[in-house]
Amino acid sequence: MNVTSINDTQDEPSSSYSEYSYIHFTIVAVVALCFCIVGLVGNVIVFWYLCFKIQRNKYTVYIMNLSVADALFIVFTTLLLMIHINTIIGTDPDFIGKESLYIFIEIFYDIMQYSGMYILTAVSMERCSSVLFPFWYRSHRPRNLSTIMCIALWILGSLESLLENLVCTADAYLEQTSQCSAVQIIVFILAIGICLPIMAISSFTLLIKVRRSIKQRYTPKLYIIILIAVLVFILSVLPFTFLSFLIYFKLTPTDLVTVSFFYVTIYCTVLNCTINPYIYFIVGRKWKQKTPHSIHEALQRAFREEEGENDDSNSNKTIDTLS
Repeated sequence: MNVTSINDTQDEPSSSYSEYSYIHFTIVAVVALCFCIVGLVGNVIVFWYLCFKIQRNKYTVYIMNLSVADALFIVFTTLLLMIHINTIIGTDPDFIGKESLYIFIEIFYDIMQYSGMYILTAVSMERCSSVLFPFWYRSHRPRNLSTIMCIALWILGSLESLLENLVCTADAYLEQTSQCSAVQIIVFILAIGICLPIMAISSFTLLIKVRRSIKQRYTPKLYIIILIAVLVFILSVLPFTFLSFLIYFKLTPTDLVTVSFFYVTIYCTVLNCTINPYIYFIVGRKWKQKTPHSIHEALQRAFREEEGENDDSNSNKTIDTLS
């Protein structure tokens, strides 16, 4: 998403803006900031417990990295919203260094968004593999696969962000240069053409497993967590990736619609990052237990592996998380 070009649209006066549009946008941005605070607290707590309090396994490595991506994404979203509030009602909307700051924020904003998407895709695909090929998974899965995958996915997300923001600059975005168009198509294919089908197939497979396990009166909580997290991501983020693609090629209206799209995207991506840690807490709770639940117990139950994987998890105790 090219934040700078959207900001330029917001700065330009337009007949489509009503008298109170700027007030509405400011209120929306402030409410989004409140969501950011809630999400940041939740992700920091999850990272702290998974990193220092709970025994590590192959799935907690993914969740730790996802929490880092979500937390940092919220941080850069907060900075982005503060700049937009200043642009709307600030006394110095065009302060010195604004464009450079935008590019800096955009790069890291996209790194966190893309890396989080790839990590969520990877954990859902790995869990699906353990269901479809349990014997091969327990016997032949590389010991440090989680760590290797997270490092590779962080690199991939970083390269994609750098490519998008350095090749498809604000001017190139508005002029629709051939290089920028190629980058937009690559981003679209990676998100909609690759990640979405993998998530959908993995989720469908896990859903079948969950239905069978319900009949056995035992449902692995990790299945439910992955299912809900993937569903929230698909519903809240990917549709707006598709809409962003349409906006770039001018297949939808601009001006007020573009600015509204920006805030809807902010809300949806922040909602996705905010809700994940609370999904872990809620799913990990024992609802029939009357005694108070600690965060430690809830997360431990949420990410506990199945009995058939315990031996494999013991061999992975020494895996170090991506720092």
